[in-house]
Amino acid sequence: MAKDAKPAGKKMDALMKPLTPQGPLVAVVGAEPLPRGQVVAKVWDYIRKHNLQKPTDKRVIVADATLKALFGKDECSMFEMNKYISAYLK
Repeated sequence: MAKDAKPAGKKMDALMKPLTPQGPLVAVVGAEPLPRGQVVAKVWDYIRKHNLQKPTDKRVIVADATLKALFGKDECSMFEMNKYISAYLK
């Protein structure tokens, strides 16, 4: 008798687990549970749609009122953005 190649109770990849946006993040990505990767993609879509990257340094995000509520400051680097997003994912 052959054994199954894949375990029946395989754990879900942490990046694929749906998380529920909270607080100011809801204004950017909506309230539906999404995997972390899709949340970050939606935040980037918002940033590009509203032209919120600093023209002289595209790594810097210039916050509008919605993103200022999320980041808590006027500018944020793309590298620290995930820290602020994570604080509002449960």
